[in-house]
Amino acid sequence: MAITASMVKELRETTGAGMMDAKKALIETDGDFEAAIDWLRTKGLAKAAKKSGRVAAEGLVAVAVSDGEGVAIEVNSETDFVAKNSEFQDMVSSFAHAALGVETVDALSATEVNGKSVADTLTAKIATIGENMSLRRMSKAQGDEVHSYVHNAVAPGMGKIGVLVALNGSSPDFGKQVAMHIAAANPQSLTEADLDPNVLEREKNILTEQARESGKPEAVIEKMIVGRVKKFLGEITLLGQAFVINPDLTVAQAAKEAGVEISAFVRLEVGDGIAKKEEDFASEVAKVAQS
Repeated sequence: MAITASMVKELRETTGAGMMDAKKALIETDGDFEAAIDWLRTKGLAKAAKKSGRVAAEGLVAVAVSDGEGVAIEVNSETDFVAKNSEFQDMVSSFAHAALGVETVDALSATEVNGKSVADTLTAKIATIGENMSLRRMSKAQGDEVHSYVHNAVAPGMGKIGVLVALNGSSPDFGKQVAMHIAAANPQSLTEADLDPNVLEREKNILTEQARESGKPEAVIEKMIVGRVKKFLGEITLLGQAFVINPDLTVAQAAKEAGVEISAFVRLEVGDGIAKKEEDFASEVAKVAQS
């Protein structure tokens, strides 16, 4: 029986096995889909499918920098214990360096590392370690210089928070300081122009309602809103924030003194935005007792 690409794709999606393993399973079973699943399970290559429903909100962020380009990636696992596993760390490091040569997560997934695609490498590691894992995201920054910082590093270039800062001009010391500032201050954008308009509009609405509750005249309220919006932007935009190294200066002023321009930044934090399931052990035991 002829084995088609769509058959391989369906088996791969069903079992979580690698592409070549899925193809081999179909060949070995003459295209019998259910028999191919059993074949993969027998070989221990379908374990990953059983893990795919679990929430992977732990893991590592890794950074890599080369020739004015930096990349940060996030690879998730179910538990922090796996993030401390040397095999997992080696895999994440190899993914980060491979990411320097591509522009998207999909392209990275298809990129070969040590003779196997990143996607297949991840699937194999799921089967070996026994936890659901995912290559969640990647971001890049480019400039005359790109500096990186990893907070709570568990290995070189890997930790819970990864930061990249791109500079036009040269100031390695300042670049490192700004990267550490970003890790601590968590700015949402470089400037007001880069900020999501919905975020600003929502904040303006909230500030407007708060000001009107004061009962003051509309002209006074308008001035209050302007001042509060300015304060808000100073808190969430990188260039408007007070520089942690010297709070008397904004980051923009500090950059000017250093003779450089900050052109871009990236900040990735493990699990940011992932809804983690809260386990209620007592309720779980009660349900089992009632069954």
